[in-house]
Amino acid sequence: MIRPLTQSQRTLSSVLSILSASTELSGSDLEKIAVTGISSSSNDVEPGDLFCAFAGAKVHGATFAEDAIKSGAVAVLTDDEGAKLIKGLPVLIVANPRKSAGILSSWFYGEPMRDLFSIGITGTNGKTTVSTLCHQIFQSAGQESGLIGTVETRIGSEVLTSTRTTPESAELQSLVATMRERHCRNLVMEVSSHAISLERVRGSYFAAVGFTNLSQDHLDFHGSMDEYFAAKSKLFTYEYADHAFINIDDSYGQILAANTELPVQTLSRFNEDATWHYTRIEEGIHYSDISIRGVGGVLIDSRTSLRGGFNFDNLLMAVAICVDSGIDPIDIATLIPHLVGAVGRLEPVSLGQNFTALVDYAHSPDAVARVLAAAREMTDKKVIGVLGCGGDRDSSKRSAMGQELSLRSDISIFTSDNPRSENPKTILEQMTHGLKISEPSAIVQDRAEAIKLAVNLAQPGDVVIVLGKGHERGQEIAGVVHPFDDRLVLAHAIEAKK
Repeated sequence: MIRPLTQSQRTLSSVLSILSASTELSGSDLEKIAVTGISSSSNDVEPGDLFCAFAGAKVHGATFAEDAIKSGAVAVLTDDEGAKLIKGLPVLIVANPRKSAGILSSWFYGEPMRDLFSIGITGTNGKTTVSTLCHQIFQSAGQESGLIGTVETRIGSEVLTSTRTTPESAELQSLVATMRERHCRNLVMEVSSHAISLERVRGSYFAAVGFTNLSQDHLDFHGSMDEYFAAKSKLFTYEYADHAFINIDDSYGQILAANTELPVQTLSRFNEDATWHYTRIEEGIHYSDISIRGVGGVLIDSRTSLRGGFNFDNLLMAVAICVDSGIDPIDIATLIPHLVGAVGRLEPVSLGQNFTALVDYAHSPDAVARVLAAAREMTDKKVIGVLGCGGDRDSSKRSAMGQELSLRSDISIFTSDNPRSENPKTILEQMTHGLKISEPSAIVQDRAEAIKLAVNLAQPGDVVIVLGKGHERGQEIAGVVHPFDDRLVLAHAIEAKK
């Protein structure tokens, strides 16, 4: 957990004044206890911390209170259930510890997100790329900036490993406070639907929020598309943001733009009535020449190496947000040719082979369809797709993902992703249900062997694209994470073919 060098200190009494909490301590006892940090993980607790113990899917966080005590925690914030498990520390009891932790963490660090031009990007697909492009523009324009997302976290040019798309609230606010301390001017971060539902961004405030699109994903958590959309929509309120950027080529985006209480700048690849839209896209082999019309009639002429229609959408949103932040459109036009996509997103693996090899993180039906459509645009030869579905996740999307692979690939290779605790064969059966698979298409459970087969089948001019894991460097099987990087496995297969 990243913490600012300048340590904050609050009395437990002042902490209690922010919360609607109950405790057995008296006023004088509360004044004597100094809180110098907040943590929701017992592994991150430092001396002086308030430990926030949440109810988990399997285990209550209060189960780890003893570890927190050993590390120096001075008090615990939890619910009635958690309070029963804690001995030896003052306990603050609230009805919703996650919500309270978000509000408290923001207050504790002095609402750091309000001191930066903070941007939150949400949507099923595109969050990582939009955030990455914004960060590249900010940094290239000489503005030190922070990035928080699925692939990595950045404080200026320093790169940190991300453990989840959107950190827990205590970690998030501490991280942003560190960015403020290091004089970052901007922050751009991915905001997942899980983070919104689980109150990780409670207490946060964004100068702008962006909506990319919505398609089937995470229904194991949300239950339905309506609930999934409702979770995303919560971000588009004055509680969280000043104004919004919404892609109205997406049907859910149209609904959101019509109903949000925030001022909206709309975006579209096709609709010239949108605030931001393309007036020209001329695609070439290595670059595409583009013209973007924006707010106030601004016109940006440039060229980009980004491939695929969805990446034009991502670029459009990044440009719109960065212009809104105050960066000169003329400067942005000069920067666009140098922008590169996020790691593991249509990422090429090039070792001089006579076919194109790509890796992408697509792990929803819509993402698979979009990425394979982009691959199709790159060749008049064959598209060879390799895809698996993750275990212990939304099983209802597996058949649809398999159908997209079969429909949009000339050769479809079905394999494992991260089976986690599930039987890989069962996942593959669900993926391929109702499909007629004939050679050279195949079902190959071993992912490395599946990638090797795709490479060996490739002829000059073909596109081999490995989907699902993108930037990930491990494969989780039966609770054990084994080293596995699609990019390295793909590179080794190409080398072996040579």
